[in-house]
Amino acid sequence: MTNRERMLAVLHYENYDRMPCVDFGFWRETLDKWVREGHLEAELAANYSDNNDADFVIMQKLGFDFNWGGGVSCSNFLSPAFEPETLEVRPDGSVVRRDSLGLIVRTKPGVISIPAHEGSTLTGREAWEEFYLPKLTMRADRVNYEAIKRAYDNQAAHDTPVYIFFGSLYGNVRSMVGLEELSYLAIDDEELYEEVVATVDKLCFDCAEAMLRLGFRFDYGHFWEDICFKTGPLLRPSLFSRLCGPWYKKITSLAAKYGIDIVSVDCDGKIDELVPVWLENGVNTMFPIEVGTWNASIEPWRQKYGRAIRGVGGMDKRVFAQDFSAVDKEIERLKRLIDLGGYIPCPDHRIPPDAEWDNVRYYCDRFRHEFG
Repeated sequence: MTNRERMLAVLHYENYDRMPCVDFGFWRETLDKWVREGHLEAELAANYSDNNDADFVIMQKLGFDFNWGGGVSCSNFLSPAFEPETLEVRPDGSVVRRDSLGLIVRTKPGVISIPAHEGSTLTGREAWEEFYLPKLTMRADRVNYEAIKRAYDNQAAHDTPVYIFFGSLYGNVRSMVGLEELSYLAIDDEELYEEVVATVDKLCFDCAEAMLRLGFRFDYGHFWEDICFKTGPLLRPSLFSRLCGPWYKKITSLAAKYGIDIVSVDCDGKIDELVPVWLENGVNTMFPIEVGTWNASIEPWRQKYGRAIRGVGGMDKRVFAQDFSAVDKEIERLKRLIDLGGYIPCPDHRIPPDAEWDNVRYYCDRFRHEFG
C-alpha cells in the first residue's frame, strides 16, 4: 500500500498493511540544535518548510512516513493583506504597529514573545466596508493553478496524502479582529458581527469550489480554527453552530460530491464542546488531540460518538526529551488507542527543541516494529 492508501484505510476503519508513522513538522530551533549536534546538514535546516524537499529528507533520516500538514491552498482570506506600518514609537522603546491582519500590536526590541494586542482596524461598519470587504471578495486570481499543481505534484511524488485546505470559518475572524474586540462586536453590533463571519465563510466556500473544479484527487479536506483554550471554546457552541455550522455543511457537502469524505480540523485547546458541531456538519477527524496539556485521548470521544469520529495526534512528544524507556511506555500506551481504529498517532504540534535526535529515531523504529 502507499501512504495515501494507508491513511485513508485507517480513517475508514478498513484493513491496512501497516500504520503510517506521522509527524507534524519541527520547530526551527529544533533543527538548529540538531545541526549543532551533527545530525543534520545546515543547508537542510536552512531550507526547511513543511513538505518541501528538505522536510522529506529530514523525515527519511528519522523514519517518519509523512507530515500531516501536507496540503495545498489558495488565497482564501485577506487579499491583499494589510501593509504593516509603524504607528508609534514610545519612550520605553516599544513599537506600536498595524500588522498584516489589521491588528494594532505592540512589540519591544529584544523581547521575544507574542506581540501585545492593543486594538483593531475594524472600528465599525465604515472601517469594515472601506478596509476589509475589498480584501474578502472572490476573485479568479485567488486560485493559482500552477502553484497548486506544483505543490500537489511534489507531495504526491513523495507519497504524502494531500489535503485541500478549506480555510477557517471563525479562527481567521478572531485573528483579524482580536478576541476582545470580536466579543464586544457580537454584543454592540450583532448585525455587523454576523456579516463579518458570513463574509469570511462565503469566501472560504467560493475558494473551495474553485479549487475542487481544478480536477486534482485530494485525499482529504482540512480546516484550521484554533478557537479554544485550556478550559473550552472562545465562543458559545450554540453560536458557533448557528453562524458557522451551515457553512461547514455547505463545504463538506460540496467536497463529498468530489469524493472527499474525510475532513479534519486543526483546533488547539479543549475542543470537546465543539466536537458535536463539527460532526453534525461533516468534519469527522480531530487534530491535534492534546495529550500533553490535559491528557486528552481519542478513547472517550470514541465511546461517546462511536465510529463517526476519527483522530490524528495524541502522541505524547514529551518522551522525546526523556529516554528510550519513556518512548517504550508511550508505544505501549498507543497500542490500545490504535486498536480502536480510525486513529493515527502523531506528535501534537511541532517537535520542540528539547527533543533528542536519538529518541525521535528510536520512536520511529519502535513504531514501525510494533505497528508495521
